[in-house]
This record gives sequence, structure tokens and C-alpha cells, in this order.
Amino acid sequence: MNRFPPAPPVLSFNQVRLEPLAPEHEAGLIAAVRDGELWKLAVTTAPAPEQVAAYIQTALSTRTAFAVIDECSGKIVGTTAFYDTDPDVPRLYIGYTWYAQSAQRTRINTSCKILLLDYAFDTLNCQAVGWHTDILNTASQRAIERLGAQRDGILRRDRKRKDGSLRDTVVYSLLREEWPSAKSALLSRLHAYSETGDIAVQS
Repeated sequence: MNRFPPAPPVLSFNQVRLEPLAPEHEAGLIAAVRDGELWKLAVTTAPAPEQVAAYIQTALSTRTAFAVIDECSGKIVGTTAFYDTDPDVPRLYIGYTWYAQSAQRTRINTSCKILLLDYAFDTLNCQAVGWHTDILNTASQRAIERLGAQRDGILRRDRKRKDGSLRDTVVYSLLREEWPSAKSALLSRLHAYSETGDIAVQS
């Protein structure tokens, strides 16, 4: 059976590059996760620095993961992935996304999502792309909604958080026919910001 999605190429847009995650990204991800002590946040999937190597190995075996690189600085600023893929539809989810604190509220996430959604819809011919997020993670919910995704519902007591508590999961989706207008809105938002330097937008 052919793997879905297939091993992806390097993707680049707006001075943001997504490279297929590999062990050689470990040092960069350790630096990224230390920027803001992200592992201390209960609603993220970010690992502690000493757990990054294991995190990469798990990602390589369970999902199609990427290192997120800011081409302006050359630094790895986070990671993101495709997961829960269904080749029969085809459909997949975007998640396991976290960024260094200094990369948050910048062009990084919007640019990443444009890259991932373009690849999912235009190259993989997906009919739908979905997201899962913790009901307590209101910032993530707002960010997903700014992509143009629709809130499908809530899975109650869906999974455990890092602290062992049970979370409710909010589910979102974006359909193939919705992507062109959603992409246009995202590009307009990017272009509306500073012509030089970083683009102060989070999506």
C-alpha cells in the first residue's frame, strides 16, 4: 500500500521553510522549546528539552512531521505535522504544532498553514483538512477560526492532558471548495502588514 501522505518535499513560502522532521533537527527544537518554556504549558504538545529526541522518534513513526524554519534567521522555530490520515476520502488533520515564544504572533504560523493547506488540497487532492484542539486553548481556537475553518463540534472527555486531567476536544474542518476563498483572505492579511521586517499576524 502506498503511504498517505507520501514523503513530502521541502516546502517554502514567505521566508518560512518546512523540512521533513529528522533527528538532525533535535538541537534546533531544543532551543525552540526553551524559548518560552513551552513544555510547561498544559495545553500544548511541546516536549521538555530532554524529551525532544524521543518526541522526534515518535513523530517519525506516527505522523508526517516537519521542522519549521525561519529563513530570515535560519533558526528552527517549531514543528507541525499531518496526522490521522485517511487515504480513502482523502482527509487528514494538521496538528502537533508549537512555536518558540519569539515566533508566536508573527508571519510564521499563517505562512505554515498556507504551505500545509496548499500541499494538502492541491498536491494530495484532499477533500477535507481538520484540526483538534483543547477546549481550554482559546488562543488555538481563534487561530484555527482565522484560517477559515468551521467548528464541527466537541468531543467530550476525549483524551488526557499532560497533568492527567481529561480534556474536551474542539474539532474543526476546512473543505476543499472552501480553501480558495480562505487562502485569499489569508494572503490579504499577510499583505496588509509591514512591507519590511516581520508580519505581525497570528493564525
